[in-house]
Amino acid sequence: MRDDVISTTAANIITAAAMPIRPATRHDGSPPALRVADLSVSFDTDTGRLQVLKQLDFSLARGEIGCLLGGSGCGKTTALRAIAGFIRPDLGSIEVDGHCVSSSAKVLAPEKRGVGVVFQDYALFPHLDVAGNIAFGLRRMSAAQKREQVAQMLDLVGLTGTAERFPHELSGGQQQRIALARALAPSPSILLLDEPFSNLDPDLRETLALELRDILKRHGTTALLVTHDQYEAFALADSIGVMEDGRIAQWDEAYRLYHHPASRSVADFVGMGVFLPGRLIEGEQGPSVSVELGSLPIDQAEDRIEARKNVGRSGELTVLLRPDDVVHDDASPIMASVVRKAFRGAQFLYTLELPSGQRLLALVPSHHDHRVGEAIGIRFAADHIVTFAAD
Repeated sequence: MRDDVISTTAANIITAAAMPIRPATRHDGSPPALRVADLSVSFDTDTGRLQVLKQLDFSLARGEIGCLLGGSGCGKTTALRAIAGFIRPDLGSIEVDGHCVSSSAKVLAPEKRGVGVVFQDYALFPHLDVAGNIAFGLRRMSAAQKREQVAQMLDLVGLTGTAERFPHELSGGQQQRIALARALAPSPSILLLDEPFSNLDPDLRETLALELRDILKRHGTTALLVTHDQYEAFALADSIGVMEDGRIAQWDEAYRLYHHPASRSVADFVGMGVFLPGRLIEGEQGPSVSVELGSLPIDQAEDRIEARKNVGRSGELTVLLRPDDVVHDDASPIMASVVRKAFRGAQFLYTLELPSGQRLLALVPSHHDHRVGEAIGIRFAADHIVTFAAD
């Protein structure tokens, strides 16, 4: 996209919160800050009509930070653009503070829906200094009010003293914060974040995501992030929707996505792990799963329900093992050979091979430095036994 197009788009969206939306009346209290209901979007292609979003449905409460997480082509960016007002949906609706801003019948202009956007490349205006960028959407304020709001925003993002600097004089992380300050300055109802860390060094992303979360929480902002990076999503969001083929496969907290994935595809996308064949055993003390590592008791009630639902006629099912489920233990009789090792500072990520040839992953403290080819003792330790139907 050309710089002039980016600037025009940014100029339109930055002024969004200057036109607040009046909430609709509801009998069950205040409406959610954002409601996306049965949203479907399709585009014309050379081979016909391509449906990108398929009855997308989720909501965010006031002050909640949500995330649409998924790989390339899953529809997350299309969803963000539809919420911002750049795309008309085929079906469904989008509500901001209880007021419909998009449907198949109408699309409220981006600058009229109370939505702010932090663009992937920040879209800062190069000819304006930091103060000018932040104040750009504050057209209804007096000069004194603008100066006060700019000072408050710079204090919020931790960049006091940079008001007279220009974007090219700032680091990538500082530019990201200025873009955030500019988007927050008009107090939008919803803040949309389009892969805001993709242009930053990997080492900075998680740190800045945590800092950004603190800023949004202090400001009380409702926000929606789209990203392909699960660690950014985990660091920033309260609720995460894992998207697959235009739909949300699971909308949940990060902990539950990791420990209670709704499907094998979600389990495969969120975190690392391997799938082992197992057999469900019903005993006097409750059910357990027999795998090559031994017998794994299923202690959690939710895990028991899932295992009994997933088990086949002959008792077979599939067990998910995360790297943190496998513990290095020299006293264990179960041995596995180190096939690969990746140093991660405080830990090694070992790829281990069992006698059967089945491989699994283990996170081991970095002072346990074993050679490739060496056999080490391991045992299973997990609070959650995640199972799926057998292959």
